[in-house]
Amino acid sequence: MPLTLKGGCRCGAVSFTVDTHTPVPYQRCYCSICRKTAGGGGYAINLGALNKTLKIKGKTHIGVYQAVIDRGGVCEKSSGERNFCKKCGTALWLYDPNWPDLVHPHASAIDSDLPKPPSLVHCLLKDKAAWVTPAIGRDDQTFDHYPDESIEDWHKSRGLWVD
Repeated sequence: MPLTLKGGCRCGAVSFTVDTHTPVPYQRCYCSICRKTAGGGGYAINLGALNKTLKIKGKTHIGVYQAVIDRGGVCEKSSGERNFCKKCGTALWLYDPNWPDLVHPHASAIDSDLPKPPSLVHCLLKDKAAWVTPAIGRDDQTFDHYPDESIEDWHKSRGLWVD
């Protein structure tokens, strides 16, 4: 049985629950979109969850941001929908219609206790801000782009998948 996570925004206008098999907040994304919309430490941490289980209170207070991405001189709108509270600005979750079964809540919006990761994955380091010095542990993995291992595979290979 998946783990149910509870989360919400800072002001209390939005709250939500969602079920996950992958509750460990292990992946730090240093891309400019994550850093600027949800990453006070120079990165953001997203979890994986089951979209069909997402239950929301305060839907009228949710805004959606779709970043424009420069892909070698060609700008295009990201398919990723970054949901946030319109009252207080809290980053809540990312949804991408290319993967309709998934939703990616920001670990920072989760109120439930989350497991401590045994190691971290630092991705999109090529995009990190110059002022950021990643705290890379001995067992951590680092990537200039995205890792090949999915959130599901990472959890399963370490025995952290929640059935």
